[in-house]
Amino acid sequence: MPSARSRVFRSVIVEHLMRNATSLERRTIDEYRRKEEALARRQILPRGTQVEEVSIDGVPAEWVRAKDVTIGDARTILYFHGGGYIAGSCSTHRDLAARISAVCGVRALVVDYRLAPEHKYPAAFDDGLRSFRWLRERGVAAQQIAIGGDSAGGGLALATLLALRDGGEELPKAAFLLSPWLSQIPDGASYRARAEVDPLISEDFVGACAEAFLGGTGVDPRELVLFEKDLHGLPSLLVQVGEDEILRSDSVRLVENARAAGVDARLDVWKEMWHVFQAFAIVLPEAKHAVATIGGFVREKLGESRQRG
Repeated sequence: MPSARSRVFRSVIVEHLMRNATSLERRTIDEYRRKEEALARRQILPRGTQVEEVSIDGVPAEWVRAKDVTIGDARTILYFHGGGYIAGSCSTHRDLAARISAVCGVRALVVDYRLAPEHKYPAAFDDGLRSFRWLRERGVAAQQIAIGGDSAGGGLALATLLALRDGGEELPKAAFLLSPWLSQIPDGASYRARAEVDPLISEDFVGACAEAFLGGTGVDPRELVLFEKDLHGLPSLLVQVGEDEILRSDSVRLVENARAAGVDARLDVWKEMWHVFQAFAIVLPEAKHAVATIGGFVREKLGESRQRG
């Protein structure tokens, strides 16, 4: 049963304020980005959070380290923000990254990968792969890395894993995906079953993002249905999704196919929750619990090593 706080928050904030802010109706992509960044400026980071800007061979990124994370610990979360490949940034996801850093006990590297429509596919995918290799070039072992992302960032995390595996490169130790957007084709059962109850994301919004990402590239969107790829050999996966979101079936199909391929994959469906509800961990008990679950998963997989990177 959802908490009383989540029900009130959903009714007052998500359904009325956030749905309007995250809509592309009557709004250009530039306007949408400015609205997202304006909301991000209202964030209050957990006390003691350390943020350091860095360049990944020209791609902007940020190191985000929670108060009690040891500065010399090489263990790293490589994190890709959501935003439909058209929006989002280090600033919009700084608070979530800080809270994930805290529960995992390791630093997070948040990547400002290139966005569409200025940079269409495969620019974001190239930046995801580049960021992992950048960490490895700086002495961080693959076994010291957990990769994560939300929404489009979850898709980017999975695409990065597949590219690494197909290239014969060593894979990170684990991956966690929050409400991942894994298909440019909105054909999942939840697109219809949850259309009336999803308080945040619409099929029209997903379609507009897909058009911005792929339009004019000549790429068949069927090639980017990531949960239908050969998933063998991937590391342990934790997938979290809200029961009420239209993207739920993407997560269900991913975990089913991953398990069929022999991958250790866990699916957590959060009752009556919405798209990337974890971003509201500052106020919602369910979001705090979900983030704590990520912490337990990452700590289990990365262990307690204190090697320097």
